[in-house]
Amino acid sequence: MIHTIALTFLEGLTQNKVLTLLQHTHSAQLIFEQPEVALADFTPSFQLEVQQALRKNGAKALHKAQEEWDFCQTHGIRPTAITASDYPQRLKECPDAPPLIYYRGSADWNVKHVLSVVGTRRITPYGKDLCRMFCRELASLLPHTLVVSGLAYGVDIHTHRACLEHQLPTIGVLAHGLDQIYPSSHRNTACEMLNNGGLITEYSRGVRPFAGNFVRRNRIVAGMADATIVIESADRGGALITARLANDYNRTVCAFPGRTTDQYSEGCLTLIRQRQAELVTSATDVLELLNWVDKSQTNQAVQFELFAPQLSHEQQIVAQVLKETDGCTLSQLMQHTGFDLSKINTLIFELEMLNCISLSSGNFYRWKHS
Repeated sequence: MIHTIALTFLEGLTQNKVLTLLQHTHSAQLIFEQPEVALADFTPSFQLEVQQALRKNGAKALHKAQEEWDFCQTHGIRPTAITASDYPQRLKECPDAPPLIYYRGSADWNVKHVLSVVGTRRITPYGKDLCRMFCRELASLLPHTLVVSGLAYGVDIHTHRACLEHQLPTIGVLAHGLDQIYPSSHRNTACEMLNNGGLITEYSRGVRPFAGNFVRRNRIVAGMADATIVIESADRGGALITARLANDYNRTVCAFPGRTTDQYSEGCLTLIRQRQAELVTSATDVLELLNWVDKSQTNQAVQFELFAPQLSHEQQIVAQVLKETDGCTLSQLMQHTGFDLSKINTLIFELEMLNCISLSSGNFYRWKHS
């Protein structure tokens, strides 16, 4: 493994050339110790380029790789080359997959079902509700689904935290080395993820979170998953880049719609309008679209979710009012429950996502279940 790590430290070799070397030679160690043998099947110009890099800084790369390996051993980090059997299989299918990744955590990234969830850093209350409801529903339907995101502000961190709350394994893809956490305010969440998920990066220790790294890491977020879910996005941003990459990899892309006047729904609506994403309104929609569950399963799961013990205390208060009346407006619900408008709107949204209530003429909300 030290020689494999050292290949990524050779100055003058692009990542694509390192990838070529790893995929077409049987031993990274042989490249350093007997390059004329290891490189025999390559073109003369490629052989010359690699040999020059080895002569120039091969010893330095090996020394740095040894230090990196020692750091990994000390901190429970697992370097994994693209040639390894336990490399993320979905990512391996991508033409620009990183030749080497570093991982710390407890999740199996080659489980049967993997979803990526992405979106704006400037998440709205609507987006927060979507993250929470999506993860809760996903946990009830397919609790072993692995959820991948980027540990950034906004949709990423709210998704990771919702996964942890509902015991879904979740992996954060970092834009820097594993000797740091950016942003530092997410350190506690990152530490929790190590016990049910983990952290992954293509960058060695000491690499700082430069802007370009965030763009590059998006290909890992998209490539690790069967489908990418866009929660909220403005008309530009990293989430749309990730969606484009997922489409390029022939993966499914889904997007939640929002109001046409909402800035952070513009990107989602554009993806849907241009048929670059499937319109979804729930985890059920996503799982049925991917044929991971059939409708009878999701209907049973939703029905189970609707029983009162599955509702939060505040949701049960609203439910009780609606059950005892023939319907209430928002203002009437405020009067009956004592909640303010913001809280009522949140609870109504949650109950709508659970398919518990319906909106009838006159803006009356009614309970749908006995």
